[in-house]
Amino acid sequence: MNIYVSNLSFNVQDEDLREFFAPYGEVTSAKIINDRESGRSRGFGFVEMSDDAASRKAIEELDGATVEGRTIKVVEAKPKEDRPARNGGGYNNGNSYNRNRY
Repeated sequence: MNIYVSNLSFNVQDEDLREFFAPYGEVTSAKIINDRESGRSRGFGFVEMSDDAASRKAIEELDGATVEGRTIKVVEAKPKEDRPARNGGGYNNGNSYNRNRY
């Protein structure tokens, strides 16, 4: 199961994230998401665990836990196709300068 973890301290690294979940079962991957420009943590990450029962127990027990003075949010990650599109601004919306220009 893929797990989304948010409101993390910017000091938390991949290995720290892995250690938070390891007591609940086998962690197949743990990744903090970093900003492309600065390389700094964006304050969230993803953990994959091989056992769904262990994943659910970890979510139940870690959601709302305090890590480095911050209350973290832990939920099952939604597949990309289930998330709403970000169509309210940004560079590639329907009113793009380049689209209207050519």
